[in-house]
Amino acid sequence: MELFEQIRREYEHGGGTIRGIAKKLGIHRRMVREAVLSAIPVERKTPVRERPKLAPAMAFVDALLEADCKAPRKQRHTAHRIWCRIRAEIPEVKVAESTIRRHVRERKIKLGLTRRETFIPQSYSWGAEAQVDWYEAYAEICGERQKTYLFCMRSMASGGAFHRAFPHASQQAFLEAHELAFAYFGGVFTKLRYDNLKSAVKKILRGYQREETTRFIAFRSHWGFASEFCTPGEGHEKGGVEGEGGYFRRNHLVPVPQVASWAAL
Repeated sequence: MELFEQIRREYEHGGGTIRGIAKKLGIHRRMVREAVLSAIPVERKTPVRERPKLAPAMAFVDALLEADCKAPRKQRHTAHRIWCRIRAEIPEVKVAESTIRRHVRERKIKLGLTRRETFIPQSYSWGAEAQVDWYEAYAEICGERQKTYLFCMRSMASGGAFHRAFPHASQQAFLEAHELAFAYFGGVFTKLRYDNLKSAVKKILRGYQREETTRFIAFRSHWGFASEFCTPGEGHEKGGVEGEGGYFRRNHLVPVPQVASWAAL
């Protein structure tokens, strides 16, 4: 708008020619003519690009995202997961993952499904530390949607993780899952970091001090590992396992799994 005003001033009061004004301002003569005819720039329409590669998959992608509006918030499709499903379910469609990512980002903004996540890189010694947590997900078991409690132990050095689903987050399941995780990793970590879950913590004291349950103390003594507990409400102190739970949910529990039994899950 300001440029059009300057062009009109030069033309009407400066005595300039169309060619002279274009050369002075470093613009095309066509723009000078447009400004002389009208003080308001013509609204330019951006042409809609055709998407020949995306078009065959667009309905499939949109259907998944619309279904996600009714799915549990933490069990919704990522762009990568959708791209993997396209490759598996409609292999005749050849589309790049970057194309799917752009379309999914646009659609999620329109559907209100977007959230921003922040990640901080960290480094650990091999076998030195793992993080432990429970997280929740839903599954169709024998035709009925049920809430499941998944135990997760994540190695902070390798990023490898062990997951196991239980119907309840009880202390028995908590300790049993530890033993299964130690067998999976082939050893015991030097230190395990926890949230202040009731299976291990009886009472939160000052700072990092905790009054731990008798059974957990005996279990820890038997396996010979050290334990640390996070500050209440500060989930970022064990961000590795928090992120792992979300990653596993999005990539292995989307869509909501349908199984015949807990053992199958």
